[in-house]
Amino acid sequence: MSAPSVTPSKAGSSRRSTPRPEGPAPGGAFAKSLRRNLTAHSFLIGAVVCFAVFSWWPMAREFLLAFQRTESGKSVWVGLDNFRTVFNDPAFWQAWGNTLWYTALALVLGFLVPFVLAITINEFRHGKGYLRLLVYLPVMLPPVAAVLLFQYLYDPGYGLLNELLGFLHLPEQQWLQDADIAMFALVIASTWMNMGGATLIYLAALQGIPGELYEAAELDGAGLLRKIWHVTIPQTRLILSLMLLMQIIATMQVFVEPFLLTGGAGPEGSTTTVVYLIYQYAFNFDNYGAAAALGLLLLVLLAGFSAAYVKLSRAEEE
Repeated sequence: MSAPSVTPSKAGSSRRSTPRPEGPAPGGAFAKSLRRNLTAHSFLIGAVVCFAVFSWWPMAREFLLAFQRTESGKSVWVGLDNFRTVFNDPAFWQAWGNTLWYTALALVLGFLVPFVLAITINEFRHGKGYLRLLVYLPVMLPPVAAVLLFQYLYDPGYGLLNELLGFLHLPEQQWLQDADIAMFALVIASTWMNMGGATLIYLAALQGIPGELYEAAELDGAGLLRKIWHVTIPQTRLILSLMLLMQIIATMQVFVEPFLLTGGAGPEGSTTTVVYLIYQYAFNFDNYGAAAALGLLLLVLLAGFSAAYVKLSRAEEE
């Protein structure tokens, strides 16, 4: 009598039932992570491409153009000739002087007025939302529309400001035609157009100050000015420093206001700024090399100022 044989199906089933060692497949973890983050990577790649095309490549191209001369569509390496052209231009030093003067005036008004407005709005118990909307309205206007509004206000014939001066029996002014006050007129217009955003930022910082600090200051007999000096400013010093840096960088690049209000140069060149001079080199003189060289000088100056400012701020905190 022969022994019973194992059928192939049973043998196969016994082999299949044998447990296999568990472990991740080669490259499985990486593939799983890639699939999970594929959407995020896609968005990041899009952002990087946009920055590369519209920000980094123009900056690199400007750096190359600063040392080249473009003639008939061909670029020729000229070394430092473009910088010599810029430095020998009489308008170069006038443009830098006007830009620094505009920055100084804008810091007095554009940096101080929004902070004072924020403190004033913060003191109101009711209607803060309406006041915030009222302050921010000029920012929502297109810059060209706001500038056209100020052209009407500054008009020497029928402008509202001269009408007001006449009503007060004060001498009328040539706001945009007088070299002595044209820059002041630009600063007033720019401050009105841009102060809304800064005011809201300051207001948010003020609302984050603990009320106990003001109560303690009042118990010590501090008045309004002492509370602002000893409580408000120290508690908002970080945001004030950041806004100061951004204000200087923005005002050093002013272009829209002088270009639209005074035609760029203004009376006797009193409103010619560095960025407007760059515009003239590029689009009026077809000298893209000199325009790039002047733009590179402005970039280096602002980058150096920003680095020094950050270093001094860190040293002060330590």
